[in-house]
Amino acid sequence: MPDPAAINAMFARVARRYDRANHLLSGGMDVWWRHRLVAAVRRHPPRDVLDLATGSGDVAFALSRGLGPGVAITGMDFCQPMLDEAVAKKNAGNQHSRYAAVSFRHGDGLALPLADETFDAVTISFGLRNMADRARALAEMRRVLRPGGKLFVLEFSQPNAWFRPLYYFYLEHLSPRLAGLITGEPSAYDYLCSSIQQFPDRSGLAAELAAAGFASVTAHGMTFGVVALHEATK
Repeated sequence: MPDPAAINAMFARVARRYDRANHLLSGGMDVWWRHRLVAAVRRHPPRDVLDLATGSGDVAFALSRGLGPGVAITGMDFCQPMLDEAVAKKNAGNQHSRYAAVSFRHGDGLALPLADETFDAVTISFGLRNMADRARALAEMRRVLRPGGKLFVLEFSQPNAWFRPLYYFYLEHLSPRLAGLITGEPSAYDYLCSSIQQFPDRSGLAAELAAAGFASVTAHGMTFGVVALHEATK
């Protein structure tokens, strides 16, 4: 499992150029993946949402736009420089009161500083893979959900067999070089490759969600299986 201190330091180093690297390395697909996540959350209209591992806030802002001003969005992350980027975006958007319902808090996914049964929905996008203890993180997410609340996990997965050789060639040989040019931190994207290769496939993660006490677990693959959106109910 990842080392929390190393992960925190890595994201702190790339925070200012994180969004640019994401857009380039995903070929812009990160926007589409967020759109699919927001559409899934909208099918179960919540009053409030916790966006865990919110990073620079792109998912929190997409949720706010997609769910409307009446839904409170709390973005939480344990890396302060990433949160600083999110707050800067919010302050820029607030010139038009665009993100008034979005707030950001510092917090660790393994010990959320939140009361039990606080949210109707929890989202986590490309962050579960970085948790030092996935079972503990999932237990915390379940704890802060109200009964009947929904968990949405958007995460890298294992690609379709025919696409896997091409995808892993890209991850291992091209993405670190591109990321290094943008962020100056190619080693951070070497970690990205290894963390993806070691992460469960859709059925494996669905089993972990069920073991954590979630019900009605579903999984939908996207982009040749590169990414999956899991939904589950407390």
